[in-house]
Amino acid sequence: MVEQVSLLVIPSIDIKHGKTVRVVQGIPELDCYQYGDDPVDMARIWRAENAKLIHIVDFDGAHDHSRRNFSVVEEICSSVVIPVEFAGGIRTMEDADLIMQTGISRLAINTMAIENRQEFIKVFEKYGPTKVCISLDIRNEQLLVRGRSVKSGLSYIEFTKEMVDIGVNRFLVCDISHNGMLEGPNIELSEHIAEITGAKITHSGGIRNKDELIDIQKLVRHGIDSVIVGRALYENRFPCQKLWRVAESGIFN
Repeated sequence: MVEQVSLLVIPSIDIKHGKTVRVVQGIPELDCYQYGDDPVDMARIWRAENAKLIHIVDFDGAHDHSRRNFSVVEEICSSVVIPVEFAGGIRTMEDADLIMQTGISRLAINTMAIENRQEFIKVFEKYGPTKVCISLDIRNEQLLVRGRSVKSGLSYIEFTKEMVDIGVNRFLVCDISHNGMLEGPNIELSEHIAEITGAKITHSGGIRNKDELIDIQKLVRHGIDSVIVGRALYENRFPCQKLWRVAESGIFN
C-alpha cells in the first residue's frame, strides 16, 4: 500500500503598477505573461485551473512602501473562493490591518521582522501564527530586505531560530539566485531551514517541471509541505489541473 503524502502547489501572482509581471532573481520586469497582465483575471484563471491557494507579491509595496495595489488585492480576494496569501511592503501595524481588511488569509512578512522587531511582534501577537508567517529572501546565506534589493547583513540561521522562539511556525523560503531562472530549485536550503527550525516550509523559486516537484514531495514528512510556482506555470511547462490533482493525491507515477 502506498502512503499518500500531499504537496500543495501554489501559483504566484507578482504585481507592479497594478499589472502582472515576471520576476527574475527578485527583479520585476514589465513583461506580461501570455495570459495577460490583469492580476484579477490571472487569479480567476488559477482558480478555474483548480488551485487551492494563491500567493501574491506586491513589488510596489516592497520597494516603495506603497499601498497602491491594495485595491487590486481586495478585488482578487472577492473574485475567488480560495485563500489568498500576501507578501510585500508591510512595515507597520497599520499596513497589516489594512491588508488584512482586503480579505487575505495569510500575511508573509520579511523586512518588518528584521528592521522593526517590536512592531512585528505586535502584528504577530494580534493575528497569530495561522495568519502571519515569515518570508525569507536569501542570497549567499544572507537575508535580503526591501523588495529583495538590500542586504540585511544577517544570516538566515540565527534569524529563523529567533522567529521560532517568538512563535512563528511557517517560513516561505526563496533562494533569490534561483528565482525565475528555471535552472532548478535549491531544495537543500529549504530542507536545512526545516531541519533547524522544526517549522513548516513553503519552498519558492526555480521549479521547472514535474520531476522537481517529485523531489520536493519526498520531503513533505520533513516539513516542506507546499511550493510556490511562478514562471514554469505561466510558460505551460506542466498541465495545471493534472499537476494539482496528482500532487494532492500524494502519489507521483
